[in-house]
Amino acid sequence: MTSTTVPRGVYQRLESEEDKAALLHRYDNFLFDCDGVLWSGTSSLPGVASVLQKLRERGKRILFVTNNASKSRRLLLERIQQAGIQAEIDEVFSSAYASALYLKHVLKLPADRKVYVIGMSGLEEELDAVGISHLGGTDATECAPLQGLDFAPLHADGAIDPAVGAVLCGIDTAISYRKLAKAFRYITRPGATNEVKAGEQGGGCHFVCTNEDVTFPTKEGLFPGAGSCWAGLRDASRREPIVVGKPNQPMIDTIFASSDFEKARTIMVGDRLNTDILFGQRGGVDTMLVLTGVNQLDDIAAPDAPAVPTYVLDGLGSLDSVA
Repeated sequence: MTSTTVPRGVYQRLESEEDKAALLHRYDNFLFDCDGVLWSGTSSLPGVASVLQKLRERGKRILFVTNNASKSRRLLLERIQQAGIQAEIDEVFSSAYASALYLKHVLKLPADRKVYVIGMSGLEEELDAVGISHLGGTDATECAPLQGLDFAPLHADGAIDPAVGAVLCGIDTAISYRKLAKAFRYITRPGATNEVKAGEQGGGCHFVCTNEDVTFPTKEGLFPGAGSCWAGLRDASRREPIVVGKPNQPMIDTIFASSDFEKARTIMVGDRLNTDILFGQRGGVDTMLVLTGVNQLDDIAAPDAPAVPTYVLDGLGSLDSVA
């Protein structure tokens, strides 16, 4: 196993069959990012399905941990299975699901308060699953543009719902000025930073975001991600949101609270230093960067690298010969 020292730390490069076999012996629990690890765009990465099946045959436990908030766990499970990978719904942990749980069980959003959504159907489906009422999101009216600088629709009766007690933002390919403007009004209204109370109209309003990924990897390259969708709202409102997804604490806390994984026997596998690898480090588990997605060796060697992985592997499929 080759050790490489970089400005921010030391990582091990897994190259030989012995190195890879030792890795599989050391860990019992594998947390996998999806985009850039299991697939790239719509194409499954070579050897990945076989590796995961062999891990299961060895008795390893698997959790798919993704910042993808565009799809519900149900749809993510379908995507995983389409890649030829065996999985169950309780093995899928997305930032959309984690955000819904966070609003319900940690922030304890009152049952009579609603969530205004900047996001897609997957986010709405996870809110429905935990019984949280919502508006915005995929509603065709909310996605419609304003006409020029005519702000009258934002002041019309009923345009702003005083029962909204939280704004939740994720990636949104139908994002509109109307959505941003309404979300802005909710999180900047008088008393918006106060406690969100049951039976109240207006007042406190949480500002929650699924994840801070500013880019989203596809087979055609990178495109703006969820972080790009809500950054302007943060800057305009001067409110810092609660960010749930990787690498932030709410998601890692929820994972370990809902499982009996032993951290010393758990490893996080991902393709991004600033989300997957930093997420694992903050959670107190070892990490492995695969070079089939966003970050490469030069990124680890940068003086300002956000994190340094425990291990580096060319691609998850390269474990197929030893798994």
